[in-house]
Amino acid sequence: MTTQRDYYEILGVSKSATIDEIKKAYRMLAMKYHPDRVEASQKKEAEEKFKEISEAYAVLSDENKRRLYDQYGHAGIDQRYSTEDIFRGADFSSIFEEVFGGRGGAGVHFGGAEGSIFDELFGGADIFGGGSRRGRRSRQGRDLQIELEITLEEAVFGTEKTFQISRYEFCPTCKGTGAKAGSKKATCSYCHGTGQVTVSQGFFHLTQTCTKCGGEGRVITTPCPQCAGQGRLKVARKISVKVPAGVDTGSHLRVRGEGEEGEGGKGDLFVLIAVKKHHLYERQDDNLLCEVHIDAAQAILGAEVDVPTLYGNVKMKIPSGTQSGKVFRVRDKGVPDVRTHVKGDELVRIVVDIPQGLNAAQRKLIEEFARLRNIDLS
Repeated sequence: MTTQRDYYEILGVSKSATIDEIKKAYRMLAMKYHPDRVEASQKKEAEEKFKEISEAYAVLSDENKRRLYDQYGHAGIDQRYSTEDIFRGADFSSIFEEVFGGRGGAGVHFGGAEGSIFDELFGGADIFGGGSRRGRRSRQGRDLQIELEITLEEAVFGTEKTFQISRYEFCPTCKGTGAKAGSKKATCSYCHGTGQVTVSQGFFHLTQTCTKCGGEGRVITTPCPQCAGQGRLKVARKISVKVPAGVDTGSHLRVRGEGEEGEGGKGDLFVLIAVKKHHLYERQDDNLLCEVHIDAAQAILGAEVDVPTLYGNVKMKIPSGTQSGKVFRVRDKGVPDVRTHVKGDELVRIVVDIPQGLNAAQRKLIEEFARLRNIDLS
């Protein structure tokens, strides 16, 4: 299993680095490792290094991607974004203008939907090791994400939830082609059926996906009347998902095949769990903390009290002389581990209530108690 390097380490910045510091670090490394600035013998190594620093910059320069990375590491990025999505939206163009004196090329789009920066810099070669990324790419449908709020009880015992999502699916009339039944697609006049166009500027020879036909090489002449040639329609679907016992806020469930439809198959649905605050319990990992109030007499003399748990009330002995704030442990009354199913404990914090509104007889007894304990009440 390959260990992925830390993005902050790759760029040589701290986790508290500002966006300007991240841009500065990337600018220096891009100038050093760009494949067109090294000897031929070092080109392959430079391409790998350039890919690595550009991926790190694409994530850390984007507020949402950086937040996911800081919270979940590489897993948070890998589960939500495809390789192409990682680079989409990153501001490479301004940096390349600075590094290469504005020779990024007129009309060249860095990091956009037409292709990643690597498609453009390396003529469409897939330096991620998956073959060519140019031309007719069969794209998987987009992943979707929702937040699901559940109660603490549902998190402890597990539950099944049904909710509604809106997603794009293939048009039932044209089966996703976008063309009216019986009509044929024509060869794209812009790319002449190749699905690609080439832009030359300085030492760059940039091959991009044709924006007119989307890389297919053919265009629709008579659009489908139901989807207006889009091939997809937005529909509302009810989805049921089983939430396992032990989840917590921040847990995420992956429901395969419940994302949007694409030529390469359906995307996935990611369900982010948010557990509501409970009026009685505070969760601490797999333990539950609650407070139990007892009378001063029970604290002094000791007693047996009822303690609420999510599994029903239990009896707990309070030793004599128990101080307010003392924490007792009730075994196996906490939250089950989501993987091992081993339950945590319930932690019971004792709060000693001082009696108020004493009558004369009660006050006299307390004063006598204080006298016997040599307590100065003056």
